[in-house]
Amino acid sequence: MSTLITNGTVLTFGDDKRVLPYGAVYYEGDTIVEVGRTADLEQKYPTAERIEARGKIVMPGMVCAHTHFYGGFARGMAIPGQPPKNFMQVLEQLWWKVDRALTLEDSKYTALVALVDAIRHGTTTVIDHHASPTHIDGSLDALAEAATDSGLRVGLCYEVTDRNGPQGTQAGIDENVRFIKKLRANPNPKLGASFGLHASFTVGEQTLQACLDASRGLDTGFHIHVAEDKADQLDSLQKYNKRVGERLEDEGVLGPKTLVAHAIHVDAFEMQILKQSQTKISHQPRSNMNNAVGVAQIETMLDKGITVGLGNDGFSNNMFTEIHTAYLLHKSYQEDPRAMPGDRLMEMAFNNNAIIAEIFFPKQVASLIPGAYADIIMLDYLPYTPLTDGNYPWHLIFGMDGSRVTHTICGGQLLMKDRQLLTLDEAKIAAHAKELAPKIWKRVDGM
Repeated sequence: MSTLITNGTVLTFGDDKRVLPYGAVYYEGDTIVEVGRTADLEQKYPTAERIEARGKIVMPGMVCAHTHFYGGFARGMAIPGQPPKNFMQVLEQLWWKVDRALTLEDSKYTALVALVDAIRHGTTTVIDHHASPTHIDGSLDALAEAATDSGLRVGLCYEVTDRNGPQGTQAGIDENVRFIKKLRANPNPKLGASFGLHASFTVGEQTLQACLDASRGLDTGFHIHVAEDKADQLDSLQKYNKRVGERLEDEGVLGPKTLVAHAIHVDAFEMQILKQSQTKISHQPRSNMNNAVGVAQIETMLDKGITVGLGNDGFSNNMFTEIHTAYLLHKSYQEDPRAMPGDRLMEMAFNNNAIIAEIFFPKQVASLIPGAYADIIMLDYLPYTPLTDGNYPWHLIFGMDGSRVTHTICGGQLLMKDRQLLTLDEAKIAAHAKELAPKIWKRVDGM
């Protein structure tokens, strides 16, 4: 099936960044074929189905490079006991209870509510890092079912950890291996897989070696939290006499297909390791601020040539807001209005996130260029100052937002039209989620 989006203000992103007034995007199946002026493409493809943009912004779908669907049902939940005073207490009092309380049905619905949110806010590729220790077997299938129902592009893994005993550790390893092999046998352009690890401080030597052994021959990298809090570094130094980055490099975890989340408390030596190994990093500014764990040296890492993208760590899938937050956070933290300029943020959110997505998917995302996936969003935005090739990043930062998205297309499939969801029943999903959440909260209270 061929489709032509016409009469939009097209923002191409990618390597050839352009703003095309009266622009058009032509795609066949799940792939973009041509981008150009509406008059030219209408003449070239007269029989294509039309989507009339009517002056809207037409741009690539957003990418979230690191999230946790399983945290969705914590919204509005009171944390049992005294308020946590550090990150380790946040994990112990909240997240390590919430994930343990999830059934397979709960896991699927945490994904569904997150995917509704992603469609609404124009995020078409999401990379998840899952945990449900009480129900591990089949948990990635539950998430994959939700992803398939939604029509979005989703990368999945299960976070292996020692915190649930030897049986839980082995079940996590088995779930990663099973799901990776399943996708290898039956490829799906909208589903990807990696090998999940929680973090160095919850993955001991024996477990790490078991994961490395299990991953051999699977042509996969790892997805792991690194130095999100100082406690991760202190644990590694005490147990292994190495910093986290050095430990993971020595063991063979890092590499071009490995995705590291956070990397807040890494030093210059670890940055060099990350660069040389071509490991990718995802930055989550809203989560880092919320957990008070510090601010990653993102610009230093970018200057060193490390690929750093943007995720949300389970916050809303409005990735526009993540961009806005990163823009302000680094200026405030460095006390320098020149820090984290808008064009550099666009490189992170689009070019670098596209490189990260290549770990999971065969074609390019986050750009409107021939050969890329037809992952396209349309926004209501009427600029009242010139919108040009040179200033579009600041229009996105100061004028655009996910709440303005009217159409979401993923792999050529129309998922939202004029703000109406076409693949998911938001009201029905929300109603059932509202029935499940109090049961989860009750189980958390009993832990």
